[in-house]
Amino acid sequence: MPTDRDLRLARKARLAAMVIVVTMLAWMGAQWLGSRLGFEARYAFLFDFAALAAFVWALAVTWQIRRARREQQD
Repeated sequence: MPTDRDLRLARKARLAAMVIVVTMLAWMGAQWLGSRLGFEARYAFLFDFAALAAFVWALAVTWQIRRARREQQD
């Protein structure tokens, strides 16, 4: 039976995975839409930086999950 801590870590992992998937799809869609509508380059950079921020957040969350699981094993 999974513990409360295991369930919290699994919930965080699912959230990080969803952020990665949604960010990638939104970034690709924004790039495609920007090229179709002729957005200026600064908007492309804005989308890029927003995607990078989301990816950095997801990386930080997965690092926290990894550390918590390593502590649990020791």
